[in-house]
Amino acid sequence: MSLLQIENYTKVYSGTKKAADNITLNVEAGDIYGFIGHNGAGKSTTIRAIVGVLDFTDGEIFIDGHSVKKEPIECKKVTAYIPDNPDLYENLTGIQYLNFVADVFEIDADVREARIREYADKLEITSALGDPISSYSHGMKQKVAIISALIHEPKLMVMDEPFVGLDPKAAYDLKEIMHDMCKRGSAVFFSTHVLDVAEKLCNKVAIIKAGKIIANGTMEELVGDKSLEEVFLEEIDEK
Repeated sequence: MSLLQIENYTKVYSGTKKAADNITLNVEAGDIYGFIGHNGAGKSTTIRAIVGVLDFTDGEIFIDGHSVKKEPIECKKVTAYIPDNPDLYENLTGIQYLNFVADVFEIDADVREARIREYADKLEITSALGDPISSYSHGMKQKVAIISALIHEPKLMVMDEPFVGLDPKAAYDLKEIMHDMCKRGSAVFFSTHVLDVAEKLCNKVAIIKAGKIIANGTMEELVGDKSLEEVFLEEIDEK
């Protein structure tokens, strides 16, 4: 079952610059899909269009069969988004912020409490949830953003450089969470510069250069007996 369909998606800035050029991708239930490319290649622009933050010029994006343009609320109900630099309400405590997000998604009190406890314990941030977010490090903010993204059990998790700022234990725990989500029939689509992590974690990958997808498919198809790093450098140099 397709949870994310990108069809001929194009984003043009300033009338001429194509930040994304006729992109077509399909992310199915159970996929951990890596999205890789140099800085400025179009990764963040595409991700922001998927989650409805950024309008786009041409094409269509569907989440769980719903159009991002025509049915944005239906798409947001089943999607979670973690940007590369989480922008949280710093005047709130961690637990206040998580309850605010749970209110937005209308999550029952007992359900939210159980989910917050589960993920906060796993990410080892339970003891800090009563502190103001303004006192948190980048990594702690990232952990709260992860918990807030999971609180409504999304079908599609979209992340932009999710491992930046996480300590090794938290990065490991996030990978486990991603696997668990996909076992339950959800999907994960994320950008990363850490190619060895993508190679070990993802079952599918797409390489973007100057707004165009230059390679995509299963990890086995793309990598073969090479490393993802070797394939990435070859593709970037050739095209």
